Amino acid sequence: MAFLIVQALTGLASAASLFLIASGLSIIFGVTRIVNFAHGAFTMIGAYLAYSLTERLGGAFGFWFGLFAAAVAVAAIGAATEILLLRRIYKAPELFQLLATFGVTLMVQDLVILAWGPEDLLGRRAPGFTGAVMILGQRVPAYDLFLVAAGPVVLGALWLLFNRTRWGILVRAATQDRDMVAALGVDQKWLFTSVFALGVFLAGLGGALQIPREAVSHSMDLRVIVEVFVVVVIGGLGSVPGAFLAAVIVSEINAFGILIFPKISIVVVFLVMAVVLVVRPFGLFGRPEAARRTTPGATIRPWQPLGRAGRIAVAVLVSALAAAPAFAGPYLLSVGAEILLFVVFAASLQFLMSVGGLASFGHAAYFGLGSYGAALAVKWLGAPMEAAILAGPVLAGLGGILFGWFCVRLSGVYFAMLTLAFAQIAWSIAFQWVAVTGGDNGILGVWPTAWASKPAAFYWLSLVVATVSVAALRILAFSPFGYRLRAVRDSTLRAEAIGIDRLSTQWIAFAVAGSVAGLAGALYAFLKGNVFPDALAIPTSVDGLVMVLLGGLETVSGAAIGAVAFKALSIWLMSQTDYSKLVLGAIIVVLVVFLPKGLGGLADLVRPSGSGRNDASGSSPSEAAR
Repeated sequence: MAFLIVQALTGLASAASLFLIASGLSIIFGVTRIVNFAHGAFTMIGAYLAYSLTERLGGAFGFWFGLFAAAVAVAAIGAATEILLLRRIYKAPELFQLLATFGVTLMVQDLVILAWGPEDLLGRRAPGFTGAVMILGQRVPAYDLFLVAAGPVVLGALWLLFNRTRWGILVRAATQDRDMVAALGVDQKWLFTSVFALGVFLAGLGGALQIPREAVSHSMDLRVIVEVFVVVVIGGLGSVPGAFLAAVIVSEINAFGILIFPKISIVVVFLVMAVVLVVRPFGLFGRPEAARRTTPGATIRPWQPLGRAGRIAVAVLVSALAAAPAFAGPYLLSVGAEILLFVVFAASLQFLMSVGGLASFGHAAYFGLGSYGAALAVKWLGAPMEAAILAGPVLAGLGGILFGWFCVRLSGVYFAMLTLAFAQIAWSIAFQWVAVTGGDNGILGVWPTAWASKPAAFYWLSLVVATVSVAALRILAFSPFGYRLRAVRDSTLRAEAIGIDRLSTQWIAFAVAGSVAGLAGALYAFLKGNVFPDALAIPTSVDGLVMVLLGGLETVSGAAIGAVAFKALSIWLMSQTDYSKLVLGAIIVVLVVFLPKGLGGLADLVRPSGSGRNDASGSSPSEAAR
């Protein structure tokens, strides 16, 4: 019993820091509706700044002042980010704001390495809390007890701030109806800036308080943001009490999961999040989301199938790509095949997001399931490449059917987070089921058959699969099913009023998108010759989102452009500089600010005024480019 109590106190100590970070993200989302992917990066900056300040400032006062000063500095950085970047894109779809904050995250990852180096840093122990306290015969770090007490104190301070100050009342009002707050004459710009600064201050403070307990590393941002997303979704986006309760739940699950469920400890917290979202779609204390400002996929002009000119242009492009082996070497052909497979992956996500209006944060699950389906067919069944490639989309499609049945019952950010939960569950299974998947050692020796073993042959195979997949998804987008799916996307009530069943329509679209992503994953396994759990991990899902958003949500298949641009640029930058993330993040931010329609929207910028009429082929010039 004594050990269990001590373990519970350890969980509560972790919950305090997690609550600080999560409450900041929840406050920001509640008012600004921004899903701030850079929140983990701000937490990491707070930890690094706290380390530097506490090392330079001596004594107890210097240590505690250094923690607070680090949080204040992070708040100033956050306010500057909101003013210079986010304020410019508040009217853009929420997903573009997610893309912008992801670009900031990439930049911060390299900036901290430039400033502090790649090694992990160990902060000094907190003055006044360096010892341990005996509780029921067990030693408990005094600093853990300090954190256990700090959590409720911060919760009380936030309650007073939001319920006993005029600013707090305005924030709560904006959380419920920010348009009405603006109509009453409140300056939304500075309200948003102050809320963002407070949220980032809490993130920085949460990171700073962790330095006496754990090392500071340049990879902590992604680890933190995953846990924080889980907390705010379980608690309910915009709810500070919900974030507190969820932080306690998640931290205690982490503390006891390794003891009770050692083989599935990583997956337990995501199972809990999935169960909560299925039972309570808006979290424990959340409210239904307000209407979205812009429907993902909504276009200024109705989409049209490619006309004659467009089909000729595509045929010329595919023919030119098919001729690449005549002048490209093995390395370039391998890179080309990889880009083409990610075109398929991005196109499947584009179909789900643009045509279906369903923003998935966990689409890597189906790419990874496709990879593992092909690899397991080779390893356990001795299947040839041709059969194994078919096993990939089958397994991914089954995953899409299973996960999609639960996901399509939600909408907006909650839908996106449930897809993330299922993706993390799939990743955890691949990581911990060592007997079948090999765990983090992966599955090796997944090689193509003889006819496809040459780089040129595999490149042509990838080109054929990419061409057929993108064409099939476009045909489906303009089929009767595609029109039903777009009707549900644009107005669920009107679609249901004319007899379209939303759940079944979106469920089918989810399964189709998963199967196509699985096809890309199956071929990717043979391209690399191996499969690792990273194929299902969050960075792969984020890459897919970036490709779609760079290509343009308002296009039918702009993800093909986005995938080529993103993967080619990523591979080239990695070969040219050690700080490729910094450059890539800056490029993403610039594109979001100055090209909100994505690269696929360039045709609209160059089209002369009044040339939006259809040409003789039945499609406008910009539509032909799409």
